[in-house]
Amino acid sequence: MSAIRPVRWWLHGLLLAVTLVTTSVMGAAFVRGFRLNQPVDIIEGLYGYLSIVRDPGLLVSGLPFSLTLLSILFAHEMGHFGACKYYKIDATAPFFIPFPAPIGTFGAFIRIRAPIFSKRALFDVAVAGPLAGFFLLLPALAVGVAWSKVIPGIAEEGEMVFGTPLIVVLLEKAIFPGVASSDIYLHPIARAAWVGVLATALNLLPIGQLDGGHILYSFVGERSRILSRVLVAMLIPLGLLYSYSWLVWAAFLFFFGMRHPAIFDARPLGRSRTLLGWLSLALFVLCFTVEPIRR
Repeated sequence: MSAIRPVRWWLHGLLLAVTLVTTSVMGAAFVRGFRLNQPVDIIEGLYGYLSIVRDPGLLVSGLPFSLTLLSILFAHEMGHFGACKYYKIDATAPFFIPFPAPIGTFGAFIRIRAPIFSKRALFDVAVAGPLAGFFLLLPALAVGVAWSKVIPGIAEEGEMVFGTPLIVVLLEKAIFPGVASSDIYLHPIARAAWVGVLATALNLLPIGQLDGGHILYSFVGERSRILSRVLVAMLIPLGLLYSYSWLVWAAFLFFFGMRHPAIFDARPLGRSRTLLGWLSLALFVLCFTVEPIRR
């Protein structure tokens, strides 16, 4: 019987605290730009780290962004974690990854420390994260878009221009009928939810060890290995035509993200999981954009 591994709560707490600071600093930059009707200047946002040394209270203004974003990321990872606990699969609590810019984090992850032998368990663990994250980001996005404002051409200004996934387009058209997306300045809460939308789309890419890759593997088995390589190859023209970030993702996934766990319990997924699989595909379509960020 294997020994229970100790939980390093101090490390999880430290990473969460640092990520709260880094996302709040960048959130304060988003709030300042929104108040002044100016596009966000990422370089200016980095100066916020110097400002908080003199006045730590400045972090408070960034909390609407940071708390929204961290809650969405936490929900996603706890979806995975809860499914692991249900199947008694050894997994860590979420690790948050702080990073200075442009949004203050590289996301979060849990580490699964035991093999998953069941197709159904693999599917449930994979799909639980995106579903949990989406059900939290959707109301946040709706509220954030409702609190956004119309400024002609504002979304196309600044050093970084954010893409507009289908779910954002639909909410914008519902709340601001007849207004172009390029004329809508997203509230910082909507911007945090936008990051959650992007994270959902990336995780649902049906490639390798991503959530979407595990979902695909649950349905088609070993054939997913070929499909994953085809889809990685399809990221290359996206990178050349729209955003170089797709080239980075293609290289990373090809060299580090193509393996799959061996499945010994290959019972069919059943009707309910098949419907959830189609739902995850619908979420991917709603959240995906070929040009997430451009300069």
